Amino acid sequence: MVNITHKSSTLREAIATAKLTVSKQATIDAIQNKSVPKGDVFEFSRAAGLLAIKKTSDVIPDCHPLPVEFASIKHSIDGLSILITVEVHTIYKTGVEVEAMHGAAITALTMYDMLKPLDNGVEIAAVKLESKKGGKSGISKEGREDLRIAVIVCSDSIAAGNNADASGKTILQKLEQHQLQVAAFDIIPDDVASIQAKAKQYSSEGYHLILFTGGTGLSPRDVTPDAVAPMLDRSIPGIMEAARNYGQQRTPYAMFSRGVAGFIQQTLVLTLPGSPKGAAETMDALFPYVLHLFKVAAGMRHD
Repeated sequence: MVNITHKSSTLREAIATAKLTVSKQATIDAIQNKSVPKGDVFEFSRAAGLLAIKKTSDVIPDCHPLPVEFASIKHSIDGLSILITVEVHTIYKTGVEVEAMHGAAITALTMYDMLKPLDNGVEIAAVKLESKKGGKSGISKEGREDLRIAVIVCSDSIAAGNNADASGKTILQKLEQHQLQVAAFDIIPDDVASIQAKAKQYSSEGYHLILFTGGTGLSPRDVTPDAVAPMLDRSIPGIMEAARNYGQQRTPYAMFSRGVAGFIQQTLVLTLPGSPKGAAETMDALFPYVLHLFKVAAGMRHD
């Protein structure tokens, strides 16, 4: 199966439909009168569809097992056709569109099985996904190309040329995955004055986003949060709370990160861990969701 361990759990919804058509009005009458010999067609097929939704990962190899938080199956009659509408919700790392389509298909097949003794002209057609919400697919990419971004590596050893940068490169790769380009990249020592100078420079130059990596831990030279925090005009604690929660699900050491986030004037500043793994996990926890802040800061309504 595809690796989804880097994803965050969010509310995800999907609606799928299937269309079943009979060949005569007598079949529709039997369904409505509940006189089909095998039983109540709508109730039996609904039960089968609900089971199919929950068992999707058992029969489709690449589907992940996931918690089904809500499922609804409705039937509507239009002439000789019956439209089956299936809606599924989950709070998880991947969507439920296949679950919704599987539910629609099995609901239709169950109806076919129950009706075939009465009507040899029953047909199933157009099993399709009508809509889906949640996850990254629901986040607009509009305006990303206009964001000016700076990445700053804070490390005494890397600045002195004794070690090679890895976390900064990791952040660049993660940004590229979200169609974000970096306009400035610097390596500076773990020094309060140097960190504050870079934050002041890029915020005054109108950069939209500054990402510091390194210096968020508890060693004597880890001073990035201490340098950045006093400069923030508006602190946003929830950003790093989300990052730490994400990291804590992967390693108990995430609780030691002291990263901070907020705005300096109109510039969003994020402080990330200095390890490549920590930086990558923080980027996965925050992006692309954190980009919504630029719409909010501009006075636009929340989605």
